[in-house]
Amino acid sequence: MSEKDVVASIKDILSHEFIDCGYHVMTEYLKREGYRINHKKVYRIMKNAGLIKASSRIIRGKGSRKFVQFRKVETSRPLEYIEMDIKLVWLPNVGKNAYLLSIIDLHTRKILGSRFARQMKQNAGIDLLGSIFTNYGTIDGMAIRSDNESQFLATDVRNYIEMMGVSQEFTHGATPEENAHIEAYHGTLKRDIFLIGSVN
Repeated sequence: MSEKDVVASIKDILSHEFIDCGYHVMTEYLKREGYRINHKKVYRIMKNAGLIKASSRIIRGKGSRKFVQFRKVETSRPLEYIEMDIKLVWLPNVGKNAYLLSIIDLHTRKILGSRFARQMKQNAGIDLLGSIFTNYGTIDGMAIRSDNESQFLATDVRNYIEMMGVSQEFTHGATPEENAHIEAYHGTLKRDIFLIGSVN
């Protein structure tokens, strides 16, 4: 595998009408084509070839969103339905905010993964979902539910979820009860771990 071959494959993928992605999602496309490559190498190759997006800001997807139909979800097996959420918390010891991203399996109530960082870019969501899909796999009919945070609406995130064969749905505005399990988990952490100084 030469760098020239990788660049050619990347350009071919980007030539498709509905594909406009960053290096994290591009890594998954390349893996599907048989490349053994990680996102760090893809980033370097795309940067050298001038294929990295000019802006690092989160670009919201323009496609229509699928909103939740049922507030309460009935599941029959693990990984059938998962919820994800980002909580902004105040750290009294350092006098600054940080972000907590978590994903829960509705059937088992197990936290599948978390990320805690001072900044929460769209790549964090892709990385966390990628690790979960690697560790647990995906199943037919798997769905992800989240609120309408920009990190979940980002084009790269939505493209990645669709590419993995997983459906994505969004809660309605001001309805945390539609994402109740992960909201409850974050609420418990906020109360018992991060103390009263946390903010939404």
